[in-house]
Parts: sequence; structure tokens; C-alpha cells
Amino acid sequence: MKYFYTSIVCFIALLISCKDRNNRKPITPEVTIDEIVKQSHEGFSISSRFLEPQGFVRSTLKKNSYGHYLREFPLLPSGEEVHLYDGSLKYNQDGHAAILDIDVGNRDLQQCADAAMRLRAEYLFENERTEEIAFNFTNGWKFEYQKWREGNKLIVNGNKTSWLSGGERKESYKDFRNYLDQVFMYAGTLSMAKELKSKKLEEVKVGDVIIKGGSPGHAVIVVDMCFNSENGDKAMMLAQSYMPAQQIHILKNHNNPKHSPWYLISEIGDKIVTPEWTFDRDQVKSF
Repeated sequence: MKYFYTSIVCFIALLISCKDRNNRKPITPEVTIDEIVKQSHEGFSISSRFLEPQGFVRSTLKKNSYGHYLREFPLLPSGEEVHLYDGSLKYNQDGHAAILDIDVGNRDLQQCADAAMRLRAEYLFENERTEEIAFNFTNGWKFEYQKWREGNKLIVNGNKTSWLSGGERKESYKDFRNYLDQVFMYAGTLSMAKELKSKKLEEVKVGDVIIKGGSPGHAVIVVDMCFNSENGDKAMMLAQSYMPAQQIHILKNHNNPKHSPWYLISEIGDKIVTPEWTFDRDQVKSF
């Protein structure tokens, strides 16, 4: 019996040391029965973590498409808390259903529109479509990854931007991330809202962005969709970063906890209400 209690004490000590080593605060979130059923199997991608609402099926996506890339994006384990770029906890831990397994960087750069640009750029980089990676700065100047990759240096002088040629080629992933940091620094919701193409909410697809340009402004990304073949209804799943820069996370639907994190199009009126921002219905855009 003595050895039994000794083993228990050692086991508890090991658990505590692991928590300290990972520097993560354990949480025991209150969940509804629907949420427990929805997450009954510990899926580590968006498609495997969250089931569709009853009567809905996921839309068909081509394997190499941007939509498929988002739907199969890896997630951190259930119950993880959202961290800011500096490692501290986000003040509001009640708005997310899951966290995407992707870094946020160590500077206050990757905020809302930046998260949308990050995911889009990562997809193009991974699929060797680097010539398509380009984003407009707030001043309207087009910042092309290919020119950055060729060794050109970005020159910023007030509101004017230009290239300085003659540098070494920058082809590593680290160079690619440095490029994105420049994007995050000089682009935002205002430039992105102007750059993207408007569409109707009823036409929304995976990979689209719901965005309000300006200061302040905000953007969320449509990371998955499903539909009901009987009544024609659609449902979308949304993800965001926010201010300060923080881990990209899937948003809960507080207006309909039963179907959360899905947002049924039929339930949306003039406003698209998310946990931390309310958009107009006509603020849906696509790349």
C-alpha cells in the first residue's frame, strides 16, 4: 500500500511538472450536450472536429483547392485557450470553438485581415503557386512575393513605396514569413476590402472573407461550409484573429448554440453577428 500511494504522488507530480513546462493553464469549459456530441471524437482538423448540423452535408471541394485546404486545416487539442503574440492569454476566452495550429509570430502584426492574408498565402506557397502571392498596401501599392523572392528590397519612404534591386534571392520559408510580416505591417482591412471582389451572402464559399474596411475594421474567414439539400439552406464556419495579434481561432455562434460553430444563412438578417464584431450582410468578399 505504501508503494501504491508513493506511485500516485509521483504521478501527480509528473502532471504538474508537465503543465509548468508547457506553460499552459488548464481549463474545464462548460459545454452543452450538443457540444459534447459534436466533439465526441477528438478530431484534429476542422472537418473531423465538427459535425454538420442535422440535415446538412458538407459541400464538395476539389482536393487541391483553397477551400479544401481550409477545411482540412489542423487544429490544436480541444480546450486550448487563445494566446496573444506575446504568449499572454486573450482577455475573452468565450468566443472560440477551436484554435488553428499555426503560429501567430512574436510581434503585434498578424491581426484580423492579416490572418486572412496569411492563410491564403500559406496555401499558395505550399502548392508552389508563388507567382499568385501579392497583396496591396494601404497606399494601393502592389507588394508581390515573386519580386521579394528575387532579392529585391522593399523601400518605404513616408507614404511612398518602391523596390531596390540587387539583393540575394530569398527562397526559404523564413524569407516567406519575413515577406508576410511586411504585408501585415503595411496592409490591413482598408486595403483588403478594396482589393477583394464583392458578392452576395447567398453565394458565399469556403475561402471567402467577411470584411469591414477601415480603422477600426475587422475581417473573418469562411473556413468551411455545408448545405441542406431539402430546403436549400447553407451554413458557414468562421475564423478570425483579432487585436492584439492572436492565434487564429474558429468562432462560436452565440446566437444559436445548438448549431455552433455553424452560422446558418437562413438565420442571418441584415447583420452577421459574431462574438466580437457585427458585419453588414453585404460585406462578403472573395479573392
